[in-house]
Amino acid sequence: MSRSPAPATNSICLALSAILFAALVGITVSAQSAEIQYISPSRPIAAGKAPGMQVKQIKDTPEEKVYAVVFRKGDEALSGLNDFANRYKVEDAHFTAIGAVSSATLGWLDLSKKMYRQIPVTEQVEVVSMIGDIATFNGKPIVHTHVVLCKSDGSTVGGHVWELNVNPTLEVFVTVNTTPLKKRPDDPSGMKLIDPTQ
Repeated sequence: MSRSPAPATNSICLALSAILFAALVGITVSAQSAEIQYISPSRPIAAGKAPGMQVKQIKDTPEEKVYAVVFRKGDEALSGLNDFANRYKVEDAHFTAIGAVSSATLGWLDLSKKMYRQIPVTEQVEVVSMIGDIATFNGKPIVHTHVVLCKSDGSTVGGHVWELNVNPTLEVFVTVNTTPLKKRPDDPSGMKLIDPTQ
């Protein structure tokens, strides 16, 4: 003859079930908050987010011009570079940079989605390498840049730059060439690529 569980046993089972349920809900919420975010290649770059940017021309020849573009704490560098390219009517350039940032948003191009998988950086890091170019699409300059950032433990993270929040400085050296470079849409990748035939 079977016996029904004692009231204490029922209470323990109910308590354990409640704990298990709460844990599963917590895991689900955590997984959702850690969900991968994507950025469209056509996302516009905000203007005017680098009020501390300073520019000095350091070379001027018939073949090229060179500028030092220096950012200060609080400047967002991609916005500033875009403002620089528009202000100085840059149609073809390449650049390098060093400095440090307090946070960044980088991207990795997922060709299957034609989108950038977002890589957030939420700590103070050194800019150990930053390179990029500027070309035009429909008459407007487009800044394209990649960066490698070094964390406090020496590990690195890198990718396509979507946002760099400068702290304390970022020193960019831009070489502007006289021959314009134009971009064209590339359907397989969803990108705008430099077209040397134009």
